[in-house]
Amino acid sequence: MRINAKQIEQQNEPKIAAHSKRYKALTSQLKDEGVDVKKVVKYLKDYQVAIPSWALSTGGTRFGRFPGQGEPVTFEQKMEDIGLLHSLNRSSGAVSMHIPWDTPKDVNKVIGLANEFGIKFDAMNSNTFQDQPGQKLSYKFGSLCHTDAGVRKQAIDHNLEVIEIGKKVGSKSLTVWLADGSNFPGQQHFKHSFNRTLDSLREIYKSLPDDWMMFTEHKPFEPAFYSTVVQDWGSSLLLAQKLGKKAACLVDLGHHLPNANIEQIVSRLLMEGKLGGFHFNDSKYSDDDLTVGSLRPYQLFLIFNELVDAARYGDLSRTKLGWMIDASHNTKDPLEDLLQSVEAMKIAYAQALLIDRKALETAQETNDAVKAQEILQNAFRTDVRPLLAQARLDAGAALNPVEAYRELKCRENLIKERK
Repeated sequence: MRINAKQIEQQNEPKIAAHSKRYKALTSQLKDEGVDVKKVVKYLKDYQVAIPSWALSTGGTRFGRFPGQGEPVTFEQKMEDIGLLHSLNRSSGAVSMHIPWDTPKDVNKVIGLANEFGIKFDAMNSNTFQDQPGQKLSYKFGSLCHTDAGVRKQAIDHNLEVIEIGKKVGSKSLTVWLADGSNFPGQQHFKHSFNRTLDSLREIYKSLPDDWMMFTEHKPFEPAFYSTVVQDWGSSLLLAQKLGKKAACLVDLGHHLPNANIEQIVSRLLMEGKLGGFHFNDSKYSDDDLTVGSLRPYQLFLIFNELVDAARYGDLSRTKLGWMIDASHNTKDPLEDLLQSVEAMKIAYAQALLIDRKALETAQETNDAVKAQEILQNAFRTDVRPLLAQARLDAGAALNPVEAYRELKCRENLIKERK
């Protein structure tokens, strides 16, 4: 399904007056507080989020999957769905491919679709956490860390293949989720498994083009439940430091033990120049992969507070970080869920842009905990949605993407097209 500019314009027309009223009121308030509203709106307009190729259909859980209708079957259809999202919000201008799930059969066709929809190729994602049909050796007891050199070579070769695909489509980074681990004490030698992982990553690193980055992604548990080789950001940072300047850490918001201070982790990695990017999602207990901002919006805001602070001038679009959603959908329409996730990220970004940095620094330097809290929470409690709507309006997107998606009967049309 394609959405054209005329349809967006018709969607926005009856909503313009109400939006203008809200935007004018918020602009007046923020100007009184010394906020450069035009700059904030421009930053929001320029900010783009990568859509993962695996999140466009119902992902389900380990217990079951309830597929919906009209879901994409081919990678080309997935690109069309991302194009649909991007036409609605003008903030979904990148795709993050997962190999081998989405190995393109016709690279030129995929590139053509990307050009048509204005979509760039974000980080490539390899898969050595499950066996594929026809795979010669099994990853049951590990991949890049395996005791068998043959298994390690197979995992290394897969990552090299992913890089080659990425070079063809124009990607500039590789994300390696290091899922290897053990389920029982004594099953795995901690030091040896880590060193074998490092040696394997070094082989992959040597094949990275000069303008590429490698992102190492940690996780404390699952699929292994006693130990994971790269279990936390410290181990991930150690790998990135040992590998070199083209290696950095990827932070998945669900890949932490409960109540971890993720914003502080982000700050430390930024300080060391080793933050590569994110997988955004939300969770109640563990790696729940729920809609971004659906449970812990304040934590999300605090993460963006650190990012905006580190960016100095607040323009995150100028950074080289990867901004990707990594969520699984079982009870929602996947496309609506993705629209909500992008919105949540941009809300947190906008709120962080409202913070009076000088006032916050003064409160911190004078140990005024009350004032520091007031500054942060005043920004967090500001309803910034009119700013996001104005940014979309300026970009030619829908004032309310989810409403437009429903009013244009996007899912119904996709069902008809894909019968």
